This record gives sequence, C-alpha cells and structure tokens, in this order.
Amino acid sequence: MSLDTLFADPRRRNLAVLAVVALVCLLLAMGAVWRQSALSAGPPAPTEFLPGLAAKVGSIARIHVVSKTGAFDVVFDPVKGGWIVPQRDDYPASYELVQRTRVGLAALQTIEPKTARADWLHYVNLDTPPAGDGVLISVADDKGRELAAVVAGKSEDIGDPAGAAGLFVRRVGENQSWLVRSVLDPRAALSDWLEKHVVEIDRSQIQEVDVDPAGGASYTLSRTKPSDPDFALAPLPGGKPPADPAIGDGVAAALADFGFDDVTRAQNLDFNDPATTTRLITRTFDGLRVTAHVTQRGTEYWATLSAETAAPSTTDAAAKAAQINARASGWAYKLPAYKGQLFMTTLDSLTKPPSAPAPGQP
Repeated sequence: MSLDTLFADPRRRNLAVLAVVALVCLLLAMGAVWRQSALSAGPPAPTEFLPGLAAKVGSIARIHVVSKTGAFDVVFDPVKGGWIVPQRDDYPASYELVQRTRVGLAALQTIEPKTARADWLHYVNLDTPPAGDGVLISVADDKGRELAAVVAGKSEDIGDPAGAAGLFVRRVGENQSWLVRSVLDPRAALSDWLEKHVVEIDRSQIQEVDVDPAGGASYTLSRTKPSDPDFALAPLPGGKPPADPAIGDGVAAALADFGFDDVTRAQNLDFNDPATTTRLITRTFDGLRVTAHVTQRGTEYWATLSAETAAPSTTDAAAKAAQINARASGWAYKLPAYKGQLFMTTLDSLTKPPSAPAPGQP
C-alpha cells in the first residue's frame, strides 16, 4: 500500500499519527526513567587515585620533588633516625610536611577525568617540570623502588565540608588528567621542607638584648618586667635622644618568630670578623641566653645560634638551651632580608641627631 493510499483514508491517517505520537511519548518516557535512574544513582563513588599506596605509606623512604625551581630529595636516614635533605648537607627535614605528603598522596580520591590532550595540560599547570609549571612528586622505598609518581597542578574549591580541595593531577607518563579530592599540599620550594623549629621565644619572655653591631658602638635594650610595653635604650649618646620610645622594640624582639630561607654548614661562612659580623645576645626572664652571630654576604644575611643559661635560671630554660644547641649547632641560617637588617641595626640609626641650638646660644 502506498503512502498516498494510506493517508487518503482519514481513519488510517489518524491511526498513523497516533502511532507516531505514541512512539515519541514512549521514547520520552524511557528517557525520563533513564535520567531519574541516573540521578538516583548519584555521582560515581570516589576511588583511590593511586591504588594500593595507602598500604605502602610506611615503606616510603624517599620523596623526590621536581619543579621549575629545581629538583631535590627528602630521605629517611636510618642511622640518624629521621628525615634529611641531602642537597642541604643532610639538614633535618620537616617531619610534619613529610607526613602530610605521604598521607596526602595515599588519600587522593578521583572526582572525574579531565582533559587528555597534551597541548591543554598547561591550562591546569600539569605540563612536565622543570620546563612546565607542574610539580612532580615521586616516592620510593628504601631499595629505590618507585611506589608512585604524580604531577600536581592547579587546585580549586570543591566545597568539601571536611576542608579538602580539588586538585588537578596526572600520573607520570600519562596525558590523562584528573580532578581529585585532595588534602595534599604540593610544596615545590626546598626551603619549605627544612625543619624550621630552631628557636621558639615569645616576645613576652624577652628581658634584655645586648647588641654589638658590625663596626659600630654597642648598646642594650632592656625592660624591668614582662608587662613593660617598650625596651629602654642605653647608653644614650650625648644630645641624641631616642627617635621614639618604641624605636628599639623591633631589634629587641628580633629573635622572636625566628625563621629562615635556607641553611648551610656554619664552616662555609666567616663569623669571626667583627667588622662584618654583629653579635646579638638575647636574655629571657627565666634565665635563657641565646647568642646570634649575623654576617652579611652580598645581599644575603646569615646567622648562627647558640644557647646557655644564666643564673638564676629555671629547669625549663636549661631544657630550651639544650634543645636549641642540638638543633642549631654547626649550622648557619639564611635570614629574610628584613630580619637580617633588624639584627644588624646600629645605635646611630636608633637615635636622633643633636637638636640645633636656639638662636643666640653658642
């Protein structure tokens, strides 16, 4: 039967239209059921991005990091019983960061796949370092066997109630990128991996600071009790009052919040020349005494630290002195520029020029 004959009969034409409408309705209903089923099922369950690594976290004995700033290792030394940074003369590594990295890698969970185009990876900072912006982190056991290796890129907020972030990653050797749920904080700077807890003295504990600046006159900053807001400057050169009552407070608290950007063996620098080295001795109310020698090399400031107690002192002060010496002995620390300049403050910079004589006076 031809279509002309079929649609010539009104009843047959109506039946055909109804059949088409019924088919369309059936397809729409099937689509709705499928969509509802997909919505009910929810997103795919998260899976381990690095399967099996969680069971091997305790076997990780080396962390290798590569970025645009360079490459370095963080290694567990069984003899020393701790983590070290070989590229910094085996200086102790931050155990906290080591643990966060080991656990963070094992805890990566896939959210969804992203681009697999090699020419698009740079948009999420996943191009291979050191030429690219990605941060490559690989971990190995004590035999040198690689356990996992990833390139980490940009992060984004995923609204995780537990505080996890979204992180773009890919496995080394693959172009397929992924968005993962992450508590990992990829650190590319070697300085971040150095153990920073060397001296912990709060400003409220500082009683007196003796400063012997390089090539300048010595001076003291002191206060009688912890509640005194400012440190008194002495001696005061004739006719040169302090520029401000609080002018020396920054110098007095220079040792508080001690931080550094790099480290080397103290023997690599000269701290014995009084013309280029400042000595700053900080005393606390409980009897701790910390001596810093600071020297400038070009635009860099480097410091050594040693500690002892002065009578009367407390047991806590003795314990702090022993702890500082255990951590700082034999090391020189590169200070941030502002901190180095603070340590090397001269007496002249803390006082005003003499007042001009009144008219008619000699």
